[in-house]
Amino acid sequence: MPAKSKPTKPCILIVTPEITYLPQGMGNLMQRMSAKAGGLADVSASLVSALFELGADVHVALPNYRRMFQGDVFNLHEKELRKYYEALPDTNIHLAEDRIFYYRDQVYSNQSDESMRIALAFQREVINHIIPRVRPDLIHCNDWMTALIPAMARRRGIKSLFTVHNIHTRQVELSRVEEAGIDAAEFWMNLFFCGMPHNYDHARSQIPVDLLTSGIFAAHYINTVSPRFLWEIVEGWHSVVPDSVRAELRNKYFAGCSAGILNAPDVSYDPATDDALAMNFTAGNPMQGKAANKAALQRELQLKQDPDAPIFYWPSRLDPVQKGPQILAEILHSIVSDYWERDLQVVFVANGPYQLAFERIVADFDLSDRVSVVDFDERLSRLAYAASDFMLMPSLFEPCGLPQMTSPLYGSLPVVHSTGGLYDTIRPLNVEQSTGNGFRFDHYGSAGLRWAIDQAMEFHALPAETREREIRRVMLESAGEFSHKEVARRYIDIYEEMLERPLVEKESGEYIKSLAESLAPDGLPLQQSADFQSL
Repeated sequence: MPAKSKPTKPCILIVTPEITYLPQGMGNLMQRMSAKAGGLADVSASLVSALFELGADVHVALPNYRRMFQGDVFNLHEKELRKYYEALPDTNIHLAEDRIFYYRDQVYSNQSDESMRIALAFQREVINHIIPRVRPDLIHCNDWMTALIPAMARRRGIKSLFTVHNIHTRQVELSRVEEAGIDAAEFWMNLFFCGMPHNYDHARSQIPVDLLTSGIFAAHYINTVSPRFLWEIVEGWHSVVPDSVRAELRNKYFAGCSAGILNAPDVSYDPATDDALAMNFTAGNPMQGKAANKAALQRELQLKQDPDAPIFYWPSRLDPVQKGPQILAEILHSIVSDYWERDLQVVFVANGPYQLAFERIVADFDLSDRVSVVDFDERLSRLAYAASDFMLMPSLFEPCGLPQMTSPLYGSLPVVHSTGGLYDTIRPLNVEQSTGNGFRFDHYGSAGLRWAIDQAMEFHALPAETREREIRRVMLESAGEFSHKEVARRYIDIYEEMLERPLVEKESGEYIKSLAESLAPDGLPLQQSADFQSL
């Protein structure tokens, strides 16, 4: 029997541990596929949808989270279970099968050992079953949970793109990888070890594999989720970045095999349709809508009722290692006191180690009608975006960040530190030239943050018509700039460069070109080099 011919369209396999939705027509289960822990789920969903709608041969590999996909599987009747399994074949959705996925109610585990078992089971199924079935021309992997796959892909002559969403890595013994059912002896020479192995037996028994670094090392091309963050790592910023990760990112960067592609907020973040708001609004009526939501937030949090009170909103986890709550704590009392006559208010809808510190400041200085600290709640968080005038995000480092892209959609101007994705997305507001979308400070610390807050308060003191003009402009520009279509377009550009041919027919290719021209991005371009051309 002759071998099955390979389709003329290049085949893309996207390997992701999480996703939010899949496009209509991709398979009978697409309406049930939702397993989200963070921005990776949204990026994966938008990328798959864009490729599918353009007619590309796109496939998705993800764990079979039965409970999250189908509800409580214990209560499924026999006919429902049969229908569930009958829906699996002959689609472009490929579910990795292992009992460790089936009954989970969240994507990731808080236990280190269980997290490793989940990651190894997922990669075993992708390597042993899904890749041989799909026969992809290019595999797109994401973070350390998929980091063994690029090494296997390189050994088998398959192009791979590896996306670094976070800089956290994990180590694992090669013997454990093989005990999980992955024949790493085939591709061990393409992995990155924590020391120099003399041979396979030495590597297997004595030297752990660094997973995130292995993904970067073995992939043909890599990207981070921010052009600026990639540059900062290459330049030696941020001591939290492991040395091995930094070294391999540098190698890819100087070989011209790297890029930075920003994520985008979930498409549900839209003040015109968000059902968490007291009043929906658009760029056509921002002040009316924000006033109604401000009143609702002040009532719910028992803040002083003042329609003119400037509200600063903190939406990120209160983590002093990355997010910088400590530099706000140093000046919280002073900014509220200095702007007491203007009723400056600060709202925290977030959890984290510094939550107690802010609660103590509120209690010690009797600020309960000016400062509110509450646990994270999705509905309240969305209401705070709509009600606030400004959003606080003074991160020490930020691989991408999403709140600074979400808040301008709701007319809340970001106050951020100039780092990573914050630098890439927030430009200093210039009222005279009607440019920019927020307030950036360069020198990390409480003094720099205080300067930026003072700049924001100067803006808030401007005439209402001036502020409304700028807020309307920022909302309109943000809706176009921070979109999943733009994210997908940039990934498609990389795919086509790596494959040296278009993913779709000429008409669709022209559509991508026209989309690119209309969006006119300012991102880091693909670097051309001999190394890249020889992939």
